[in-house]
Amino acid sequence: MTARSPAADDGSDEALALLRDALPASGPAGESRPPGRDRAETGARPAPRHRASAWADARNVAARAGRAAPARSHLVPLEQALGEILTEPLTALTDLPSFDTSAMDGWAVAGPGPWEVQDGGVLAGHAVPGALADGEAVRIATGARIPAGATAVIRSEHARSDEARTQLQADRVVLHGQDIRPRGQECRSGDVLLPATALVTPAVLGLAAAAGYDELGTVPRPRVEILVLGDELLTQGLPHDGLIRDALGPMLGFWLRALGAEVIGTRRLKDDAGALLAAVTGSSADLVITTGGTASGPVDHVHPVLHKAGAELLVDGVAVRPGHPMLLAQIGVGKHLVGLPGNPLAAVSGLLTLAEPLLRELAHRARAVTYTAPLRNEVQGHPHDTRLVPVVHRAERVVPLHYNGPAMLRGIAAADGLAVVPPGGARAGQEVEILDLPWAQAGPGEGCFT
Repeated sequence: MTARSPAADDGSDEALALLRDALPASGPAGESRPPGRDRAETGARPAPRHRASAWADARNVAARAGRAAPARSHLVPLEQALGEILTEPLTALTDLPSFDTSAMDGWAVAGPGPWEVQDGGVLAGHAVPGALADGEAVRIATGARIPAGATAVIRSEHARSDEARTQLQADRVVLHGQDIRPRGQECRSGDVLLPATALVTPAVLGLAAAAGYDELGTVPRPRVEILVLGDELLTQGLPHDGLIRDALGPMLGFWLRALGAEVIGTRRLKDDAGALLAAVTGSSADLVITTGGTASGPVDHVHPVLHKAGAELLVDGVAVRPGHPMLLAQIGVGKHLVGLPGNPLAAVSGLLTLAEPLLRELAHRARAVTYTAPLRNEVQGHPHDTRLVPVVHRAERVVPLHYNGPAMLRGIAAADGLAVVPPGGARAGQEVEILDLPWAQAGPGEGCFT
């Protein structure tokens, strides 16, 4: 088991108090289930159980689909490579440092002292300085090239000169080579600094620049287009007259970027099969995300559209609550569609079940280290399906949050992860797998660079 570094129990349980009913999590019977777009998610018209894949199996299918996609690479300026994966080893194009440099402001000296002070000084970025003979010293700045013949650098605070400032003496023993960064100290030209498959972090960008790079070869971010479906969705104002606010449109783009995707657009479509077919088949994205319409209601068009488009269903329903009417389809070479349920928390479940492993493999990112943590409270389970329950870390345990119904976002908004609760539920103290949310990863996670 890999232990996660838990949040400190610093008396901040008042944050939990803000949730009031945050602990313990109620079971399915306690979930509030207002009408949603996917009847299978609310229980009115359950999806056929024979089609549903086990949760872990569905994630593996999504990962395999990503690995099977054609490999992609591009050459981009350094500032555009952040968060992508190197396709080739990062090899030093020069020695680092490329010449002997001063590690401190002070005096470059040659031989044993005392030393005769030379006029002028040596600054970083200036022309090659004149050589020093034994017994000579010259002012030098941090990062400046070491004059030929110099044997050491004496820090300013460790030296003193006479009143005429023509003679220099050291206040302590001067060691040969002290405070000089020799050429090639960090690396020599041709040294491999990082392997292919390394994530380009801000530090990697700095190292690449220092090593002489202007561009990097990387795996491009997977391109994602989001299609938010529904006649009943409002983009502003209060719900009224049977219309509800679109919660997924504002959320999904940022969530997908945190998973390493390039979101090329979010489009809102009415419940129109023709419009959906045109949008799906005409998209230039590597992954199309749809919301709602994955069940079998009168305006649930995703399945018929995929059939008409000649798509191959890879996952058609997952034995997970919330979110089981989700699906994954291949709609072309290297092109996929993930159909998310319309209820907000169910859609989050679909993102983490199908979209995350697919995007991870398309981007060639390493899988985050998995870990388990003990539950502070019992969580009721579904008889047959896995449950994903929002949790927060407190004092080396995870606390299940109450607002975990498929149409709710209050619990996940306060959470830093989701507990994977097996069929039948989990008792207090039981170790369960934890899925970190992208912005809550620490230690074993990669973090996110967007």
